[in-house]
Amino acid sequence: MEQRIPNLARRLGPGLCLAVLSAALWAAWLGWDQRRDVHPDGSTTGPYEAWQVIGLVPTLLVPVCWAASRRHATGAVVGTTAGLTAAAYYDWSDDSSGLFVIGVALVMLGTLGATAAVSAVTAAVTGRGGPAAMAR
Repeated sequence: MEQRIPNLARRLGPGLCLAVLSAALWAAWLGWDQRRDVHPDGSTTGPYEAWQVIGLVPTLLVPVCWAASRRHATGAVVGTTAGLTAAAYYDWSDDSSGLFVIGVALVMLGTLGATAAVSAVTAAVTGRGGPAAMAR
């Protein structure tokens, strides 16, 4: 029993840490800007500016690459996807139209695809991923 708990923590820890970090980074980059900008022609944009989303990406890229380079590619993918999906749901759930669910699903699918690709490339480049590395 004592051996199972540290082993479980070693397996789940990176994913849980990345989930919490991803939600915190969403709040830091996107959570504070909640109003739409109205332009002189009456059109609206927002609530986020492009620089906020662009800033979120590299700050998430660093921990995902770090985790994938240490044989935690699955935790990087699942944790980051779960954290951003939960943050998007929480941030957008006050939308009365119900269409926020589509946006949340798109965030989930985009994050899943992007983090899977980045984790696979990072694991391959560092030589710590895949069946060949596990056989060593």
